[in-house]
Amino acid sequence: MTQQPTERLQKAIANAGVASRRAAEQLIATGRVTVNDVVVREMGVKVGPHDAIAVDGVPLSHPEHKYFLFYKPRRVVSTVHDDKHRRTVTDFFTDEQVRLYPVGRLDYDTSGLLIMTNDGEFANLLMHPKFRIEKKYVAKVQGIPTRTALAPMRQGMKIDGKKLAPGRYNILSSDKDKRTAVVELTIHQGVNHQVKNMFKALGYPVMKLSRVQYGPLNLDGLTSGDYRALKPREIQALRDLAAGQNKAETRRF
Repeated sequence: MTQQPTERLQKAIANAGVASRRAAEQLIATGRVTVNDVVVREMGVKVGPHDAIAVDGVPLSHPEHKYFLFYKPRRVVSTVHDDKHRRTVTDFFTDEQVRLYPVGRLDYDTSGLLIMTNDGEFANLLMHPKFRIEKKYVAKVQGIPTRTALAPMRQGMKIDGKKLAPGRYNILSSDKDKRTAVVELTIHQGVNHQVKNMFKALGYPVMKLSRVQYGPLNLDGLTSGDYRALKPREIQALRDLAAGQNKAETRRF
């Protein structure tokens, strides 16, 4: 008899587009998931194609996977729901007939490029810390830094006891009258508030921040609040980068 393929419960939930794998683990831990009408709270439970899985009593379905590039505005939360009733990224996708969630997060007051999808496996691949997909940010900072002052960014800084990977920076402009500057920073890590904390540690607090590039993707043709579907070649390029198959310099589409 041929053995039916199985996968971890949290992976099955993520693949169904209900939530990211990490969020799926929280759903399981809080008793919101059933398998064959039995509540499951343990991690690592394996399920097969014939198991009946439900979240909050709603059976899992497997809608077509969707992938979007979203220009997140400032003062928008990068979550599906917000207890403070602030605007969330999903509020911009009410015309889409699938449940989407963001790949990673941007701070409430940070704008820029965010990927939205219902493909949990794809989201988990991009967010895994061992994969080094570069992200480019543009920050307006207080003060006018010199290249020497920002040198620690290239060397790898240590903040709150955590060693950060080296980044690349470029000072784009400065305003001597207002004592501000605009700096471009490219990093591949995703530590919370990383860009803001790096500039703050060097004495240049961030006044405004935007993510302008993620791997091969940029915001060309979009304005704040807009989104577009990712092209198949863009999706594949991200998969290749995350899998380490593409060692060449990131290309722009």
